[in-house]
Amino acid sequence: MTHPTRAIQQLSRSVLALAASLFLLSACSLTPVENRPAIDIPATFAEYEGRTLALQPTEDPGRWRPAEPADQQAPSPWWGVFGDPVLVQLEEEALKANPDVSIAMARLKQARALISQSESAQLPEVGVGFGPTRQRISGTAAGRGDGAPGSTQTLWRAQASVAYEVDIFGRVSSGVAAARADAARQQALAHQMLLLVQADVAKTYFSLRQFEGELRLLRDTVKLRQDAMSLLERKFDVGAVAPYVVDQVKTELFSARSEQLSVERQHALALHALAILLGKLPAAFSVEAKPLDNVTVQLPPGMPSTLLERRPDIAAAERAMTAENARIGVSRAAFFPALSLTGSLGYESADLANLANWSQRTFLLGPLVGTALSMPIFDGGRRSAEVARVRGVYEERVAEYRKTVLQAFREVEDSLVSIRTLDERIVHQRGAEDASSGVAQSAKARFDEGDVDYLVVVDAERTRLRSRQSRIQFEGERARATVDLVKALGGGWDLSKAERSDIKG
Repeated sequence: MTHPTRAIQQLSRSVLALAASLFLLSACSLTPVENRPAIDIPATFAEYEGRTLALQPTEDPGRWRPAEPADQQAPSPWWGVFGDPVLVQLEEEALKANPDVSIAMARLKQARALISQSESAQLPEVGVGFGPTRQRISGTAAGRGDGAPGSTQTLWRAQASVAYEVDIFGRVSSGVAAARADAARQQALAHQMLLLVQADVAKTYFSLRQFEGELRLLRDTVKLRQDAMSLLERKFDVGAVAPYVVDQVKTELFSARSEQLSVERQHALALHALAILLGKLPAAFSVEAKPLDNVTVQLPPGMPSTLLERRPDIAAAERAMTAENARIGVSRAAFFPALSLTGSLGYESADLANLANWSQRTFLLGPLVGTALSMPIFDGGRRSAEVARVRGVYEERVAEYRKTVLQAFREVEDSLVSIRTLDERIVHQRGAEDASSGVAQSAKARFDEGDVDYLVVVDAERTRLRSRQSRIQFEGERARATVDLVKALGGGWDLSKAERSDIKG
């Protein structure tokens, strides 16, 4: 007969060995190592080749640099660089009331809740219960033969139960890792939505200011042509000008009024769009009229590799890869045994008054149905298909990540070339505006002296109007291109570096 102490020691050693084995197996993960796409990172942007940047290179050109997204960093209030207090106020209102921002934040809350839900699988599930059961057992079941009377009894039960799945092959931990990556992705997407809304507010605001500048120009043009028509009508009454001259000035007046109405429509649509971005009804929103000031903010693009840190959409794509890679581990764990530990402890009695007696205690170790350790043998290829599906999703996320990175570089390059060419166009357009003003004044003077036909005056005035209007439109495009560059750069940078950077053409 085995000594009780020795039996207890053997049982303890067995339990410890089992626990150690389970611990080692729980440290095993079937999640594969991520294979990031190979992307050559240039030393500088193409638009700045041959120029001097005060910022020093931080990596070798042509080498892959892993993404290090700054997910936890709050979006930068970049709109402050424009020095427009109205824009600052509008941006703050949009962040509080924009519907898309609210939707993104709600999705982030859902993703974070899923983290807690996944992490709960790492802990035992404990429950308690109390209540009676009424049952009747037939005589046959009681062993008294067919036709024997049955018996009826009531059992009262009070018990606590524990269920726990041992994460021996990392299925639960891989699921937790996937949920955390999903939450990080949603946070990056929320930051991306913030950036998109901020950029839309700024671009719509600058468009509104551009239309206000055009409206002011067209109102002045309409007034000048009304005055010219009144003057020429008086001259016509005394026979000083031909009838077609009056018709020409009327044509130009009506054309200017028509164009003014077209710009008024665009102004109203921009105002309505801005109201919706701020979460307000168009009828309850207005902005004080003010023409657009020339925006000449110069933003240093920094090194190309920093895009991998600043762009929230790149961060979201990177987190999506991580999540799907972890799900590969979950699907692969389905090929290996699963160990579930269950148990219950309580009291059972036919009489409620005796339920708390020590003699009425009951316990159960192991599942009520089935086995604690289950091992899949054959399922017709279902698990293999699931692994293949998840791998396919991961490859899709890798391709999307590479596409997002390439798109980011394109957007920066597009914005840089737009700003450069628009700067040059504005300079040339100002020259054309000055020249057309001189031509218009000269044509008017020569018409008054009778040297030229009034059609010359009409052409000169039309050219001056188009030159001024084009300059206003180019300045609006320049402001919006600057916002596009901010968005392409991820909406944040070190302002002290921006002030120190010396970009020379």
